[in-house]
Amino acid sequence: MLQPTDYATWLADLKTQIRSARLQASLAVNRELVLLYWRMGREILERQDTQGWGAKVIEQLAKDLRAEFPDMRGLSPRNMKYMRAFAEAWPVETFVQQAAAQIPWFHNCTILDKLKDRATREWYIRKTIENGWSRSVLELQI
Repeated sequence: MLQPTDYATWLADLKTQIRSARLQASLAVNRELVLLYWRMGREILERQDTQGWGAKVIEQLAKDLRAEFPDMRGLSPRNMKYMRAFAEAWPVETFVQQAAAQIPWFHNCTILDKLKDRATREWYIRKTIENGWSRSVLELQI
């Protein structure tokens, strides 16, 4: 079969478009997941403050949510505690939307674990976005 003279260029362009679209879709999914986790963490914080929730309620909530969504990862009691810590660290949703949701969830967890100062945490989030650091590179940078 004879291919048009520009076929190789066209194929390369299509591959680039597909890779770009896949990356954009992955980033959109990550953004929504991080925002969901932040909202869940905020609600856990609010209920703990107003209703005196303890760790047992988080364990029950995790169990109930995993029963309803068995194929969804991230609904463990440990991760829900990260959600709470994340919402506590970033009380303003706009910052989460504009910065923290631009990096993967476990990057955010790493930053929460290793850094206590808000300004330093924010700096590492911005540098991760700017440089596209993997989690292992982020850990080395910290």
